[in-house]
Amino acid sequence: MITLREVQSSDLDRFFEFQQDADAAHMAGFASTNPSDRSIFDHHWHELLSSDDTIVRTIDLDGEPVGSIAAFEDEDSREIMFWTDKRFWGRGLTRSAVTRFLEDFPERPVSARVVTDNGGTLSILQALGFREIGRESSFSNVRAEVVEEILLQLD
Repeated sequence: MITLREVQSSDLDRFFEFQQDADAAHMAGFASTNPSDRSIFDHHWHELLSSDDTIVRTIDLDGEPVGSIAAFEDEDSREIMFWTDKRFWGRGLTRSAVTRFLEDFPERPVSARVVTDNGGTLSILQALGFREIGRESSFSNVRAEVVEEILLQLD
């Protein structure tokens, strides 16, 4: 069963492992320049978890952390981001977790951004009612090139 819970310090080891997957980092498009540098990872997560403006949850499957979801203040809305262990892609777990997260935090609008070739994430967001509001080109350090992102919003 999928649940969302507060992030525990032991979850961070798993999240760090997830970040090491080159395919997952490529699909996300944006990750640390050096994903194997634990100090950068720890600094990033310390900032997320200590921010009063950020909501962070662990995606838990039967007691196992399988991903994370966060929403942070971004100009006029909250922006959502999520990462799921690649072993669980295509099973509907991420969609279920994002659905629950949005139910638990009904503040709207919520925005998201996704690299145009990340069909899985785009499909999840569109199925949940996010609509495209624009596009933006940004440099992806993971891909070492400029990528196009779709900007989405849920009202």
